[in-house]
Amino acid sequence: MNPERLRALLEQIGAGTLSPADALVQLRSLPFEDLGFAKVDHHRALRTGFPEVIFAAGKSPEQIIEITRSLNDGAHNVLITRLDPDAAAQLRVAFPPLTYSATARVATLIHTPPRIVGRGTVLVVAAGTSDLPVAEEAALTAEVMGNVVTRVHDVGVSGIHRLFAHQEQLRNAAVLVVVAGMEGALPSVVAGLVDRPVIAVPTSIGYGASFGGLAALLAMLNSCAAGVTVVNIDNGFGAGAAASLINRG
Repeated sequence: MNPERLRALLEQIGAGTLSPADALVQLRSLPFEDLGFAKVDHHRALRTGFPEVIFAAGKSPEQIIEITRSLNDGAHNVLITRLDPDAAAQLRVAFPPLTYSATARVATLIHTPPRIVGRGTVLVVAAGTSDLPVAEEAALTAEVMGNVVTRVHDVGVSGIHRLFAHQEQLRNAAVLVVVAGMEGALPSVVAGLVDRPVIAVPTSIGYGASFGGLAALLAMLNSCAAGVTVVNIDNGFGAGAAASLINRG
């Protein structure tokens, strides 16, 4: 249930084209639907502006399919993160319109093209090619949540001149999501160049002393540049969602 659908339902009742009893049937799964192994939150779009998102890691393909079916039956746009290719293939059989990004491990099932609600552009900046899975998760999340998203890839600090070639894009963005592994320095550099919010995403890319992204996380938390906000390691989804909320403000 989203605000548009609820408004249409109430208008139909008011116009007499839909009986209260029939409306009750359509609202039977509110505020959530209990599937036994999961309680699907059909009210989330009304509360937060976007439906519940399926985190696929740790769930069986059958569970993911059932949750997807519940959201799909409620006419929600469906976003699934951390979906492996084998599970994605099974979902595509059940839901042929499903689209899947193997890079981001993100699937979407779109009922209604997302309405652009962001004030400006969300720019997703990836330090290296190895950071692309997390960067693309952030980008796809922000897009399906109703934002115009642009991307700048492979502009890490080991060749800082590559970043400077994109200064106009950096300055024109409303919100920037900056993704980096290794030493995690790129968000500080970007934040020193712009007057916009910067969401830093540490990735688990790096050699042994990076400790699976902990070095990048700590570097970003200790940034000397103002305006840097940090999400968890590899949390592209969280960064994309936060950028979307900021861009609506």
